Amino acid sequence: TIWRWYTPGRSRRSSPLMRWQTVCLHKKHYASPGVDGKRFSRYPVDMRELPQNAKGQAKGMKVEKLTALLGADFYTGVPDSQLKALCNYLMGTYGIDPKHHVIAANEGNCTALAAGYHLATGKVPVVYMQNSGEGNIINPVASLLNEKVYGIPMIFIIGWRGEPGVHDEPQHIYQGEVTLKLLEDMGIASYVIGKDTSDEDVAAAMSGFAPLLAQGKDVAFVIRKGALTTDVKVAYANAYTMRREDVIRHIIDVTGNDPIISTTGKASRELFELRTARGESHRHDFLTVGSMGHSSSIALGVAAHQPDKKVWCIDGDGAVLMHMGAMAVIGASAPANLVHLVINNGAHETVGGMPTVAATADLVAIARACGYPYAASVSTFDSLDAELRLARQRAALTFLEI
Repeated sequence: TIWRWYTPGRSRRSSPLMRWQTVCLHKKHYASPGVDGKRFSRYPVDMRELPQNAKGQAKGMKVEKLTALLGADFYTGVPDSQLKALCNYLMGTYGIDPKHHVIAANEGNCTALAAGYHLATGKVPVVYMQNSGEGNIINPVASLLNEKVYGIPMIFIIGWRGEPGVHDEPQHIYQGEVTLKLLEDMGIASYVIGKDTSDEDVAAAMSGFAPLLAQGKDVAFVIRKGALTTDVKVAYANAYTMRREDVIRHIIDVTGNDPIISTTGKASRELFELRTARGESHRHDFLTVGSMGHSSSIALGVAAHQPDKKVWCIDGDGAVLMHMGAMAVIGASAPANLVHLVINNGAHETVGGMPTVAATADLVAIARACGYPYAASVSTFDSLDAELRLARQRAALTFLEI
């Protein structure tokens, strides 16, 4: 065994987690709580006292109302299940439109794209994401947006997975604990929206944010589970004809006891479920339940240091796009024992089915350009089975788009 694994969804919390108070506005100062309960004054802005989560609508805030209060006409982000109502509204209202709505490769990409929008128009953009994406925005927030650099104002809408006290999957627990603290450390004033937050509360928060945005500072709305709703219905569809679970079944029919590193989301869940249903051990599988976009780099590290084993990476199109630079490093390293499989359905299916640009990208050509000595694409199970058998015997780095 080369790693330990655990069941997705099983909490590993050993003690009660701290519950942070939500960020609030006080007379003369904007303040947010630190982990020791102290309040850290941030911005000397004259504003009235603002209640947080006053009893209002119990079923969540309408996205239509939130977007009206934000007053923005450009949104970019990475889809999140916690923000599905917002994603549906944006797709139903704008679709994919470079003037108004772009689903980007990763959250840092979103932040830079939004900065370009501001530089071109002088307007304030909105970036949406799951809180797991906070790590990806730290660099552009600190070295591009910050008022000590260019002072580019931006509104972040962040889905709060792993909120302390709310059951969630293991990969979200620590991220949930530090969500507000990371915003505090980056100097981003934040306001939490829950199911019982009223429209008036959010309007008052936006009024309090206005002078901060005018100073070139960034702000964030942190969204609790079920806090946003919309009447917009969007039916997501794509031309993918192979079912991902069946694809994974065919893969493990060939891999035997070879190590498998599987990507974030449904691919890892389905691999786990298939092993269980077949009565097989999980000891050869590493489920990359978090850290989206990094499974191929993990696989490279394993392949380089266990050259006597055939190592398989089950990747997804959204994950490949998120950190595509990894492919160049893999191609340059060219481990002969690594097989990089990408299930490309052109969708962020785990979080709702929103589209990715991989549907129109030539991933095989990209792999070849990155130095993969063998790259191919399959669209039937017969061709998949044939390519998998060849890949297991091939003594060369292999890329296979499925």
